[in-house]
Amino acid sequence: MRTITTLRFAILAGASLLETAATAQQSAQNDADNDDAIIIVTASKRTATLQDTPISVSVTSAKAIEAANVRDLLDLQTLVPSLRVNQLQSSANTNFIIRGFGNGANNPGIEPSVGVFIDGVYRSRSAAQIGDLPNIDRVEVLRGPQSTLFGKNASAGIISIVTQAPQFEFGGNAEVSYGNFNALIVRGSITGPISESVAFSLAGNYNRRDGYVRDEALGIDYNDRNRWGIRGSLLFKPSDDFKIRLIADYDKIDEVCCAVVNIVDGPTGNAVRAVGGRIESNSPFALRQFTNFASVNDIKNYGISLQSDARIGNFDLTTILAWRGVDSFTDQDSDFTSADLIGSNFNTTGIDTYTAEMRLASNFDGPFNFLVGGFYFHEDIQIDSGLTFGRDFRNYAGALSGGAYINLEPTLRALLPGTPAGAFGSQGQGRFEDFSYRNRAFSLFGQADFEVTDRLTLTAGGNYTTDRKNVASNNTTTDVFSGLDLVLAGVRAGVPAQVAANPQFNPFLGLRALQFLPPFLNFPNAVEDGRTRDNNFSYTLRLAYKFSEEVSAYASYGTGFKASSFNLSTDSRPFATQFIPGSPAQVPAPAASPIRTAGLAVTNLGTGTRFAGPEDAEVYEVGVKGSFTGFRFNLAGFYQVLRGFQGNVFSGTGFVLANAPQASVRGIELDTVFTPVRDFSITANFTFLDARNDDFPGGSALLNGSFQVVPVDLSGQRFAGTPEFALSVAADYTARFGDDMRALFHVDFFSESPVQIAQGTVPLRREAYALNASATLAFKQGFEVSVWGRNLTDATYLTTIFPGVAQAGTLSGYRNQPRTYGVLARYRF
Repeated sequence: MRTITTLRFAILAGASLLETAATAQQSAQNDADNDDAIIIVTASKRTATLQDTPISVSVTSAKAIEAANVRDLLDLQTLVPSLRVNQLQSSANTNFIIRGFGNGANNPGIEPSVGVFIDGVYRSRSAAQIGDLPNIDRVEVLRGPQSTLFGKNASAGIISIVTQAPQFEFGGNAEVSYGNFNALIVRGSITGPISESVAFSLAGNYNRRDGYVRDEALGIDYNDRNRWGIRGSLLFKPSDDFKIRLIADYDKIDEVCCAVVNIVDGPTGNAVRAVGGRIESNSPFALRQFTNFASVNDIKNYGISLQSDARIGNFDLTTILAWRGVDSFTDQDSDFTSADLIGSNFNTTGIDTYTAEMRLASNFDGPFNFLVGGFYFHEDIQIDSGLTFGRDFRNYAGALSGGAYINLEPTLRALLPGTPAGAFGSQGQGRFEDFSYRNRAFSLFGQADFEVTDRLTLTAGGNYTTDRKNVASNNTTTDVFSGLDLVLAGVRAGVPAQVAANPQFNPFLGLRALQFLPPFLNFPNAVEDGRTRDNNFSYTLRLAYKFSEEVSAYASYGTGFKASSFNLSTDSRPFATQFIPGSPAQVPAPAASPIRTAGLAVTNLGTGTRFAGPEDAEVYEVGVKGSFTGFRFNLAGFYQVLRGFQGNVFSGTGFVLANAPQASVRGIELDTVFTPVRDFSITANFTFLDARNDDFPGGSALLNGSFQVVPVDLSGQRFAGTPEFALSVAADYTARFGDDMRALFHVDFFSESPVQIAQGTVPLRREAYALNASATLAFKQGFEVSVWGRNLTDATYLTTIFPGVAQAGTLSGYRNQPRTYGVLARYRF
């Protein structure tokens, strides 16, 4: 019933918009500039106007990006309400969410639910997606499952970034911007002909800024910017029927990121201070912190692609070949105090990705046209990471345990002969992870359009995808204490075996909370093969009707698919069906299980997940689009379901990965542009989302008070972090001073309704909003000077919260970026 109500509202709203549009068309001046009304969209793998693209898509032009001073995808969300972008623990981790669905940033084994493409090339991981936006032509955000044309990992939507192609006319631009926090941004591009059939373009960018969070212990700033990139392109066009575009790019990030705020200073805070550490306690919006070493974010992203387009009679043949590489090294003081508790939390990741796509599209004059193609994906990932204790950890653990962690060491060593050498909690002990990941996937896809009448078009499409993953681990733990069987120690100390697993009778079990780096069972092994094999057929059915040249509508049903994802973290553990935890010394002994029967059990081994199975999406959607003189709108109402949604929750030391049997979202999306006169326009975009876990008995959530991630039945709960309402409004005005000078004024405002930040019982809500503006003086000779500001009201809110690392009862988080402003000079030629 709620679905029917939502769709009925969308249809009624569309009828109301038609009346508004008719009025706007009559009142708009004859000299209204209609050039901006023709918006080209290619993300559906055919070139079409936005008006003739019967899907829910938001298009942000280069002009809008410049006016709003958008620098990267993190800023883009203020212009696209259905899109959410979260910066997480490092410069290499960014989460993209569309209609409430998206994941994968912090765990490299989890592919995203939102596919990101740049010039038609798939970027599989966030480290390859987050650099400054290149020489942009437009950004297209396709909302809802797009697996019919894009295969796996498009179960929530697509972000397609299109850069400007080389031109056969010489031109370019150069700009310099300076702002608060000593922000210096330099960008430039040049394009032109090499010969009658070859053109080039070259673009570069440099972005440097001081951090806005002061680390009082180190005397440095966090959350700085230090990144640069270069991008070159060659266009070979011997005829109107054939062209080849070669693109090569390289960008580098070297930043101190990301500052963490202390929201709740829990009971461990006194132990931190007992070893000399300092914390900016209970200060969720602080712009200062204390750590004992600076974070490292060294990320290199590079690649090359070759696209050919050939017109062969009534057919267009497109081929895209690409190779991309990502090399990243990150390290972070993950206890977020000036005490040396965590000596390092490093991660070295290397990603090599090869993709190949070929598609053939018809251009018949008759009622029938089609598109068919194939896509191959080949990716290898190598991860070497580790978390080690610092010099203060041993004394910190002693303080937490009232001295027992240190004082009982001789007793435990006597009870458990063979315990490895090295004092409990010594500096340098820890866990060391080595994961090798290989993924091969292949898709065959096709779509056909049949014009039933000159107004009615029926579309049907399908995609068959096969996905193969192989993962191997070679992980070790040198944490001596975490490798002890405290149940066995209790039995040998005289505790009856029948109660030795009960903390009320076994005093050693009071220290179990400090065993958070236990031995790891590597795989593949005799029970776990470290492989996933997924096959899927996704499809789309759609009816589109053109009422007139100005108004069209569509109704569609589609399915989507995301392949299985591996948990490449310390929380990668056997499934409960394969192992029953417990100590062999307890009575009764743990029941038989495949891993124990095979002799693979290691001390303190628990259960969890090695991987999450695939996501399957389906969406019902209706939409109305209108394009009139002075007014445009796109309205969509939808009901979207994900079965097997891959939930990924940070637990403080690793990630809990699990499939939700069913999650859904009902919603409305409305994009409008009103241009009453040539030089004035208002853009308003609105989103309503009712996103819920329909069925998730095996979920995990953050518990208030203890701030621990615990198993919780999330069935019926709303999605945390997904606001019910979101709105963005922008206004642009141009004042003309003869033919030689113009003044351009831009203001945009983004707001969302209050929403719970994290799934669980922690009563913290986010109410994000931002006011951005710019004013530009543009001269006929191509010179421009601007003043700009983002988050002008200096709105403050938390974006993410999570349990403190090795600090039970402590709650940490990330806050938003404060107000930024500056001046910009640009020259176009």
